[in-house]
Amino acid sequence: MAHNKPVQEIRLGRIKAAIWENSTPNGPRHNVTFVRIYKDGDHWKSSDSFGRDDLPLLIKVADLAHSWIYESAQEAQGQDKAA
Repeated sequence: MAHNKPVQEIRLGRIKAAIWENSTPNGPRHNVTFVRIYKDGDHWKSSDSFGRDDLPLLIKVADLAHSWIYESAQEAQGQDKAA
């Protein structure tokens, strides 16, 4: 079974957002998941837990994800009007 891929990923340092698109009768809707990536020995791992020092980057990544979703919606509305 194939896994869905996010429509966009945003990463700053070790904080990453994945933006997911869901089709609805009212048009596309987006959800965002956040992870903190870290290296454990030779292996990269991820966690959905964030420490105090992660929060400023989490806020910035969330803001960038919000901007991407907003701009994507504006572009889609512009394309609908042009059609």
